[in-house]
Amino acid sequence: MNIIENKTFDAERALYNLCRTTVKNCTFAGPADGESVLKEARDIIVCDSSFSLRYPLWHVQKYELTDSVLDEKTRAPIWYSNNGIIKNTKITGVKALRECVNTVIEHADIDSPEFGWKTDKTLIKDSKITSEYIFFDSKNIEIDKLDFKGKYSFQYTENITINNSFLDTKDAFWHSKNVTVKNSTVKGEYLAWFSDGLTLINCKIIGTQPLCYCTNLTLIDCETVDCDLSFEYSDVDATIKGYIESVKNPKSGRITADSIGSIIKEDSIMDSRAKIIISGK
Repeated sequence: MNIIENKTFDAERALYNLCRTTVKNCTFAGPADGESVLKEARDIIVCDSSFSLRYPLWHVQKYELTDSVLDEKTRAPIWYSNNGIIKNTKITGVKALRECVNTVIEHADIDSPEFGWKTDKTLIKDSKITSEYIFFDSKNIEIDKLDFKGKYSFQYTENITINNSFLDTKDAFWHSKNVTVKNSTVKGEYLAWFSDGLTLINCKIIGTQPLCYCTNLTLIDCETVDCDLSFEYSDVDATIKGYIESVKNPKSGRITADSIGSIIKEDSIMDSRAKIIISGK
């Protein structure tokens, strides 16, 4: 591969259509304030570099971005780019990843509103992400050891597995399909309304009014904290370790818990016949 090293670029499309090249210890910033510095690049490695210009990695095919920093001026940095690896990198630009396929993210620190929209085949390991809207309308996501903070996460997503993670969020997994979360904590209000095929295994669920209007909902050996008005109008098969604050009008299925503060069966707009078992009695 060719090597570009220890350079500064600030012109529009400075390295447009760059191919089979390693870009090392370079700075993308300056008075020209040019956009799209690496647009349409092919088979590139970018390492130990810093970015402070808009839209740097659009329509890129086969790339590695490692040990680099993309600051808040790097708006919408990675769009329509496929087969990428993002590793040991800090990203703070808004709308950081969109309509990308086959992206691996490892040991990254990302703070980006509207991160990961309409992506396909994303793998995340050992990373920290803050995002108001993460992975909206995305599919085929695998996550292990993610520390996430934000709102409105994983809405309209499909085919997701999450392991060993901490999600501090609200309105998570609304309208999602085929999501499995294992050995994780999900903290926030109104979890997973209108989801289909959500499975939670050995998880801690924290927050009010979780898991309402769900279909094909499964909980296995989960713990709940401050979960009142749970499971309203849901088709559910749940085994809860410990206490649920309250359960309200579950539509069908079976809920087993050690204890339940209150079971509410009133003002239902549909036939609600789920079986509720208090195993501690």
